[in-house]
Amino acid sequence: MDKSSLIGVLIGFICLFIVFFEVSHGHFMMFFSLEGVLMVGGGSVSVTFMAMPMDKMKKVPAYMKRFFFHKGMEPVQVVKVMGELSEKARRDGILALEPEIEKLGDPFLSAGLKMAVDGVDPAAIESTLRLELVAMQDRHKAGKKFFDLIKLYGPGYGLVGTLVGQVGMFGQLATADIGKLGHALAIAVCATMYGAIVANAIAGPIGDKLAMRSSEEIVNREMMLQGILSIQAGDNPRVTQDKMLAFVPSTTRVKLRAAA
Repeated sequence: MDKSSLIGVLIGFICLFIVFFEVSHGHFMMFFSLEGVLMVGGGSVSVTFMAMPMDKMKKVPAYMKRFFFHKGMEPVQVVKVMGELSEKARRDGILALEPEIEKLGDPFLSAGLKMAVDGVDPAAIESTLRLELVAMQDRHKAGKKFFDLIKLYGPGYGLVGTLVGQVGMFGQLATADIGKLGHALAIAVCATMYGAIVANAIAGPIGDKLAMRSSEEIVNREMMLQGILSIQAGDNPRVTQDKMLAFVPSTTRVKLRAAA
């Protein structure tokens, strides 16, 4: 579970609940507008279907799962794992890493080490793994694109709902029916509110988190790639570790070197 994602969701929900309760005194239905939900919710979803292919839309649950759960290794963990593998390869030979491949739990690292153990040319290993990196970036961009579309068009449909509500309100002026005027005005205001919440409290933060996770994973993969090539080249474990440490902040480098 991604603790920061969970904490952010809980804080946002609690703040909204308190504000809604204080304003409505517990009568939360005053914030509900079926027309606003259909306009903002249905409109935003329709845009994503129009803008993205069906195979990407089927992965929306996976995008949400990635927001709440992060399975990738942290950079510090990558440094430690690659350091241990380098020491073992230096001491027992690169073939000694074969039993370790299945235990790693990372398909990218396992595939790279397997090629290194099999004696594949370093240039071929690098090109293959970089192709995997490109494919991974493309998959991650699709997830961010989904939420960027909602962030972009959600407020737009909220504005449309506002305009529709205002037209309805103006159309009822001749009747002087306060109830009907109030209902039309509520539609206008609720639609704007829904659009703002969807963009700023849901789609925007999720898209930004996915982009950050993607950047972190790319760095981790690059660390693994450099480590694999270093191990295959027979570098000293210290040299391999130094290549890994080039990717982490200077304060973390000092701690890792002290622990080594």
